[in-house]
Formats: sequence, structure tokens, C-alpha cells
Amino acid sequence: MSETRTATFLLAKDPTIDHGGDIALSRLVMRLAAESVSVRGIALSRAADPSPDASIRRIPKPPVSVPKLAATSLLTGRSIVHTRFDVPALRHAIDETATDLFVAEHNYMAESYLRSRHRGSTPIVLNTINSESLVFAATRGRAGRLESRRILRDEVRTAKAMRAVGTYDSDEAQFYRDRGVDPVFWLDITLPPGTRTPVETTGRRLIFLGDRTWPPNHEAFVLLASWWPEIARGIEGAELVVVGKRDPAAPYPAIPDGLKDIGFADDLDEMLGSGRALVAPVQTGGGVRVKLLDSASRGLPVIGTTAAIGAHASVLGVTPFDDKKAFIEQARRYLLDRDAATAEGQRLYEANADRWNAGIPHSRIAEWISA
Repeated sequence: MSETRTATFLLAKDPTIDHGGDIALSRLVMRLAAESVSVRGIALSRAADPSPDASIRRIPKPPVSVPKLAATSLLTGRSIVHTRFDVPALRHAIDETATDLFVAEHNYMAESYLRSRHRGSTPIVLNTINSESLVFAATRGRAGRLESRRILRDEVRTAKAMRAVGTYDSDEAQFYRDRGVDPVFWLDITLPPGTRTPVETTGRRLIFLGDRTWPPNHEAFVLLASWWPEIARGIEGAELVVVGKRDPAAPYPAIPDGLKDIGFADDLDEMLGSGRALVAPVQTGGGVRVKLLDSASRGLPVIGTTAAIGAHASVLGVTPFDDKKAFIEQARRYLLDRDAATAEGQRLYEANADRWNAGIPHSRIAEWISA
């Protein structure tokens, strides 16, 4: 009987205490990988205590010192983002780890591995998650656009050093192939089916969900606040509920009638279960679109832009609405026609469940880590 192989994930966040779309998908990928390998993790963590999960080793996440990062970045020629995640304590932990395979979650998490004793001897695969270069270019002004070029160069460099690369976006996968990275896998994974949202019993409520300390989510929230009067015009009882952490440093828009910003929700399942549809006019996207995958697992219709739903739109049969007028018309349609929203929710739930039950997400991860 052969010995079970071990895969050690290198994580930018702590899966035992952190939340958000990227870490939720990291947990899912580790769960799927555990069907074929023994899974361990080394996580940068804001917690000082040992992890309650014995399979996760915590490494203190160092505080950000912009002057120090900028100086080191200039000396090494690497972007500030990739410089930040080359952490000596993380390199030491990697050096101490005996494993058959490393899995870097984010390009920048490969930096410490590339300076460790394992480079060239223990294989590593990469899950890009999302492109930091794209986010910087779209949300950080002129300085962000300049830095995004250096980040992109680092992203291509780290990808070329990997045994295999996985990405949640099909266009991003092709981007890497075009630059000589091989093999590259589109990880078109979906979530396990959950409790179906009873759209047929919901009122005229739309929901926006997103942590607004992430600039693309705040940008979408501001846009939606300006569109809401047109969406709700003449619809009695129309309501938009905004859920998710606010960014205290970002300008706050005027709040129109019918929009309720509740911030953090104590019971997210209950809140999402009360909606007619999820709305996501996101303008800057990349990586996995967790809002779409979570909604599909619940059977909650999604009205989203291409940036919000990405390549998974074709997987789940969801139409993107990039035009303002079309987006508003679809939102009004679901508010006014509960039967239409119910039918779409049921279709979406079944498409997701069929895919999960057929084992497609499981095979995608197995192919990638065994490349």
C-alpha cells in the first residue's frame, strides 16, 4: 500500500480566524485536495497563539512599514506587494517543513518558497486567486497604475517558476499560457449545494453583499446607491439591503430612500434568505467570483456585471449585465415579478448541485495538484 502524499498550503490569511471570499475558497480547495493528499497549511496570521487546528501552523504576519518596504523593493527590484510577503519567519517555517508538495495561494506567497531550501527539490503549484496588478491599476490611482506593472512582472515571474499554475479565471489562464507558462489550469470550481433560498416567499428586497474595505466592493456600493432611485421608482415596498464591513476611510455616498446599510450581519444566511436577488455592479474583477458561487449554492438569482461574475457565468448559465440600463431593468424585473426570480433561482440551484454531485470541482483540483 502506497504512502499518502502530503501537500502544504502557503496561505496569506489564517483559515481558522479570517473571513472573506478568498479564504472561503482556500478552505474549499484544501477540502477538495484532501480527497487525494494529506493537507497541511502554513498561514500568515494576526493571532499570536498556536492554531486550534493542528494541521495549520501560524506565522505572525508582520506589520506593514511602507518606508522599509519601499526601500527593500528598490534594492531587490521586486514590487512592494511581493516584497511584503517575502517573510523571513515564513521562509524558516518552509525550510523546516517536510512535504511532498507546496501549494502557494496567491503569486506573492511563492516568494518565500523561492528563497527556501526546497526550491528545485520539492515541487510547488500555484493558485493565483486574483491578479493584484489588476486591482492596483484600477483602484490606486496613478501610483497604483505604475506599481501594477511591477506587480504584473512579479506575477509572471513567480508563475514561470511553478510546477503548475491554477487560476479561477479562464482569461487569466490564457494570459499565462501566452507568456510561456505551462501547464495552466482553469479551476472552474463551484461550491457544494446549500439550503435553497425560498425566493418564492420573499418580498421586494435586493441584497448587495461585500466587504467594502476592498476597493472594488466600495466602488460598486457607491455606484449602486446612485442607481437605486431608478431601480426602485414606482415599486411599492422596494428595498435594497447592503451587507458587509464599511470602509471608514472612504467617502460615504448619499443614501436614497429604501436603501438600508446594515454593515456586518450577525446571521448572513438569514439575511440572504430574505432576498429576491443579489446585485453586484462590480467594475473591477478578477479571480474567483465568490458572490456568484455562493448565490448559486443557495439558488439566489444574481444580477451582476462581467467583472462580478467572470468566466463562471458560462459554467452556471448566468447572463452578465454591463450596461447600466440593462442592469436596472433586470433588477426591476425581479422586484416586480417574483415568479421570474423564483424560476431563475431554482435553475441556478439545480445547475450548481448537478455539477457538484458529478464531482467536477473535485476532479479539477485533483488534476491541478497532480500535474
